[in-house]
Amino acid sequence: MQSLQVSAPGKCILHGEHAVVHGKVALAVSLNLRTFLRLQVTSTHELHINLPNISTFMRWDTEALKLLLPPSKDSSLSRTELDVELMKKLRDFAGVAEGSTDTRSMAVLCFLYMYLCVFSDSQVLPSMTVSVWSELPTGAGLGSSAAYSVCVSAALLSARGTISSPHTHQEETVRWTEEELELINQWAYQGEKIIHGNPSGVDNAVGTWGGFLRYQAGKITPLSRVPTLRILLTNTKVPRSTKLLVSRVKDNVNKYPTVMVPVLESVDAISRLCEQTLAEMTTQGASAEHYSTLEDLMDMNQHQLDVLGVGHPSLSALCQLTLARGLHSKLTGAGGGGCAITLLPPETDESGVREVEQELRRLGFDCWETSIGAPGVLTHSPSSFPPNVSAILAEY
Repeated sequence: MQSLQVSAPGKCILHGEHAVVHGKVALAVSLNLRTFLRLQVTSTHELHINLPNISTFMRWDTEALKLLLPPSKDSSLSRTELDVELMKKLRDFAGVAEGSTDTRSMAVLCFLYMYLCVFSDSQVLPSMTVSVWSELPTGAGLGSSAAYSVCVSAALLSARGTISSPHTHQEETVRWTEEELELINQWAYQGEKIIHGNPSGVDNAVGTWGGFLRYQAGKITPLSRVPTLRILLTNTKVPRSTKLLVSRVKDNVNKYPTVMVPVLESVDAISRLCEQTLAEMTTQGASAEHYSTLEDLMDMNQHQLDVLGVGHPSLSALCQLTLARGLHSKLTGAGGGGCAITLLPPETDESGVREVEQELRRLGFDCWETSIGAPGVLTHSPSSFPPNVSAILAEY
C-alpha cells in the first residue's frame, strides 16, 4: 500500500445538550461536514504531518522517534489507557509545555502518540506523509478534533495492516467491519483524551459510526436505520466557555430546583419523542407531519435552553430571522453563542434558503447547507475523493 484516503464526519447535538449532564437523554448526530486525510508511504526515513487548516507543517526523523518507545517488546502500548510516560517523552520531544492546550500542539501530540502506539512493535518505524484538511471549523463544538482523531486512527491502523486496507476492495468508498470500527474508535478515543483530557466518547463514536447516537449516563447507543435530514448549520462565531455554561445551568438547577428540574425532564421527553419520530420516519416513510413534529420539538427545545440560561442574543436573532421565513432553528452544543441548526424539510423553497443564508451572513455569521445522519468513517478510492480536497492536499 503506497497511499490511502479516509474521511470522517463532524457531529452536532440534536437534542439534550446540558440536560445530558444531569443524567437525561441526548441525541448526537453526524454532520456531513467532513475531515479528509491522505496518507502516503515514502522512503525518506521521515514522518511528515501537514495540517493546512491550522497552518501546521511538521517533520521528524523516524529513528529519533523510535528512541521514544519502551525498549522492551513486552511493554505493549494499550489502546484503552494513555501511556503517561510516553506522553511526557512526546511533550519534551515536540517542545510542548506541560499544561499547554493550544490546538496545534494537541493535534501534533495526538498524531505522534497514535503513530508510535500503532507501530510500536515494528522493527523500523515507517516513513510517511500524512495530510489532513477539514470542512469543519475548529473550536465550534462540531467535533472537529474527534473527526481528526478518527481519521488518523483509521489511516494508521490500515497502513499497519491491523485493519483491512482499501486496496483490498473494488468499491469507491468502503466501510470497515464492526470489529474494525470498534478498534478505530478505541484509538480515536485515546486521541480525544490527549486533546480534551476527559471526553465523553460521544464525538469519536459519532465520527466512527456516523448516523444518530443516543447518549445517557455514560452509555452510548447507535440508533439503527434513521433518516438523513437536510439542515442549515450556522456558526454565530460568538465565543463561549462550555465549562462556564455547564456551571451556570448547574447553579440554576441548585438555586431553583422546583423550576429547573421539570425543565430538564421536559428536555428528556423531547429527546425521546424525537427518537421515536425518527424511527417512524424510517419504518413508515417520512411525512409532512413527521417534519412538523421535528420543527415543533426544535422550537420547544430552544425555549427550554433559554430558560436553562444558555441562550444568547445572537441565537435569538438567528431563530427569529429563520422563523420569519418559516424555518425552525435551535442552538446546538453549549449555547451562549456558538452554533445553531435549522431544519430544511423536503418542500423548503430553495430561493428562500439562499435569502436566509445571505441575511445570516450579513449578521456576520458563517453558514453551511449540509445534512445530519451522514455515514461515519470511510475509506475512499482516489477517484472518489472530492476533487477540491484532492487539489488542496496535492499541495503538501
